Amino acid sequence: MTSLHDLTVPAFRRGFASLSAILTTGEAFARDTGVAESEMLDTRLIADMAPLTAQVQRASDTAKGAMVRIGGVPTVAMADDETTFAALQQRIAATLAFLDTVPRDAIDGKESTPVTLVTRSQTFEFTAQSYVLGFVLPNFYFHITTAYALLRMRGVPIGKMDYLGR
Repeated sequence: MTSLHDLTVPAFRRGFASLSAILTTGEAFARDTGVAESEMLDTRLIADMAPLTAQVQRASDTAKGAMVRIGGVPTVAMADDETTFAALQQRIAATLAFLDTVPRDAIDGKESTPVTLVTRSQTFEFTAQSYVLGFVLPNFYFHITTAYALLRMRGVPIGKMDYLGR
């Protein structure tokens, strides 16, 4: 049986490594082409969609939230005030550091534990396993993919292998 830790933490680590790398490439591209950092970070696919900064923040929140909701560990509050590539890199590093504090046994063996997710518009009830497989991982990858797409849309020279990780 695959443990919840093995389903989540390695996926988060790999995703954040790729996200960090594409952000580094995006920062260099902005600098080299004269695009203001703030303009690059405020890139959106459409006006009512969250910008690049929020994609990184939501990926972070998803990883942290999974550990908190399943493992009952205290969260680490992050202000969602990142306005630079460097600050986004710090957010990723802080999220990875938080993951390092979560003991494996805080989430392993909790597949049947009830998990409640409350959003602005509704409440979702899951088991920990269905939460990880049906919400956490798809949501995490949605935000990583969207960050990739936003950078790509701006012309940043990244490709599929940058997203997947080398």
